[in-house]
Amino acid sequence: MRKLIAITLLSGAAFTPAAFAQDSDWTGIYVGGQVGYSFKADDEEIIFDTDLDGLFEDTVRTSGSADAFAPGFCNGAAMGSAPAAGCRASDGNVNLSVRAGFDLQLGNWVVGALGEYTSVNLGDDVTGFSSTPVASYTFTRDLNSLTSARLRGGWATDMSLLYGTAGWAWGDMSRSFTTTNTVNTFVASEDSEVDGLQVGLGFEQKLEPLWLLGSGWTMGVEYLWTSLDDGDYPVRVGQGTAPANNPFVIVNTAGTDMERTKDVFEYSTVGITLNWRP
Repeated sequence: MRKLIAITLLSGAAFTPAAFAQDSDWTGIYVGGQVGYSFKADDEEIIFDTDLDGLFEDTVRTSGSADAFAPGFCNGAAMGSAPAAGCRASDGNVNLSVRAGFDLQLGNWVVGALGEYTSVNLGDDVTGFSSTPVASYTFTRDLNSLTSARLRGGWATDMSLLYGTAGWAWGDMSRSFTTTNTVNTFVASEDSEVDGLQVGLGFEQKLEPLWLLGSGWTMGVEYLWTSLDDGDYPVRVGQGTAPANNPFVIVNTAGTDMERTKDVFEYSTVGITLNWRP
């Protein structure tokens, strides 16, 4: 009997490391999500093409040759017609993501790929102020959602994974233009999709079996930087009911094109991830 008990204990001890090694392998599929906070910081102005030659390097001038936009610019949405009214800055926002991926462990190295869909709701504004007429002009962009496909690779221990990730992203971007100028006409761009690069770093930790949820869960932190090519979307300013000496039609009677200085939409996201590996 004593020999039988000893053999049983030794057999159990012999199989414990093998079972642990299997549990600590990062190979396999996973599904999960992220709760993150996205934010961006821009320093922009509005630029002009008064002769409509396609080059945004002109100054809109009054009939007296003064700079019609001498009151200046601000990063945010105008709260009135003049700079004294101030601008409302764009804030960051919480976003939610769902993801699915696959990892392969090779020694201590882990390589894999994942796809992710994110509800973003992040925007930015830039405003210019004119003196003739006294008015504000605000360009607004809002990123509504983002779909991304990324590779990832890193170094793993039995319970932890430190990784880098990079891939491509496609976003649904809404654009709008608002102004307090009621004498000129304005033709703005429509909504469209944008795409670009996404890179980041992350750390993932395996958890003990969760109550009622079982095993296979990991939690982590992740930083992502996203850069989307927004293209060129100018607004054409026409004469409307303005007189012939209106600053927007002095150089070319067809009007003036105006656009924001940055044609990329860049932002950062810091989030907490929760994944399940069946």
